[in-house]
Amino acid sequence: MHCFDYSILLCIGVILLLSINYANAELETCSWIVPMRYRYDKISITDFGGVGDGVTLNTKAFRAAIYRIEHLRRRGGTLLYIPPGEYLTGPFNLTSHMTLYLARGAVIKATMDTEQWPLVAPLPSYGRGRERPGGSNVVIRYVTILAPADSPNTDGIDPDSSSHVCIEDSYISTGDDLIAVKSGWDEYGIAYGRPSHGITIRRVTGSSPFAGIAVGSETSGGVEDVLAEHINLFNMGVGIHLKTNIGRGGVIRNITVSDVYMEDARKGIKISGDVGDHPDEYYNRNALPVLKDVVIKNIWGERVQQPGLIQGLKNAPFTGICLSNIHLRGARGPRNLPWQCSDVRGAAVQVSPWPCSQLTSHQQTGACSSSI
Repeated sequence: MHCFDYSILLCIGVILLLSINYANAELETCSWIVPMRYRYDKISITDFGGVGDGVTLNTKAFRAAIYRIEHLRRRGGTLLYIPPGEYLTGPFNLTSHMTLYLARGAVIKATMDTEQWPLVAPLPSYGRGRERPGGSNVVIRYVTILAPADSPNTDGIDPDSSSHVCIEDSYISTGDDLIAVKSGWDEYGIAYGRPSHGITIRRVTGSSPFAGIAVGSETSGGVEDVLAEHINLFNMGVGIHLKTNIGRGGVIRNITVSDVYMEDARKGIKISGDVGDHPDEYYNRNALPVLKDVVIKNIWGERVQQPGLIQGLKNAPFTGICLSNIHLRGARGPRNLPWQCSDVRGAAVQVSPWPCSQLTSHQQTGACSSSI
């Protein structure tokens, strides 16, 4: 599978910052998970031959600078400064104990030359080259990530088998999911057994023909304790998408998505158990995923063609689904579709259009008791 991901690849223990003035310093933040330390050691990409003219390829400069940070291991870490300009580059990996600091007007731009994007070596949780290894204690703030809407496999940010990740105050517009939390693929992810957990996504705006906030579909190591809030989505395929498949195994639980505004979307909310392909024919068809304890609340949408679709698995129904205070107005014309549900148990409170009967039983309102 030839997968060329033009997004910047994010690795362990990294802080990405843009030099901007944020108007309201009192806003809630998760950035404390990686305490901001003063980096006494500072280097510039220009020290390694970097040129911000939008033409010069800077892959070697980025790799050399990060090699220096990784191997010298300065006490307190190192700040890599990117001055104003457009820096064309191929892929490079970040390292621990560094700050990648983009000055106002600095742009890191992926080259469109596919020969600069080699196939990723097989990963233990995927069985073949597809995603990059996950990391822990990662803060991503004040970034803009752009890719053409018709460019395949250009997810914005994918925390994969990662823990304690903070993504805040960013704009993403790509050709695939804006943010997708993952944890390995079928039998390889089950064997690797490294879940994603402790993921916070806050104050993100974006657009995509695919999903805005997603979990999966590669979730074989498990995904839990994810919070996404204060999200604005425009011109979307699906606003909120939790997805898995037979053969994935893994447990998806304790997922909360709240305070989302979406506009011009094909589907508002989709929770599905039949999404994604398989790495090979050896996946275990009896490895059924578990999806439970999901709260989606305070959602508002305009011109949403279908408010929601929830399709669990016959032998592994989705449980503990709570929909609360959700209002998704349809688009003009006859193309609007109603809610569709199967193999799901949960509750709905103050949802319009009114959802399917599986989510409206008075005996199951306990699924929403903590969010009302």
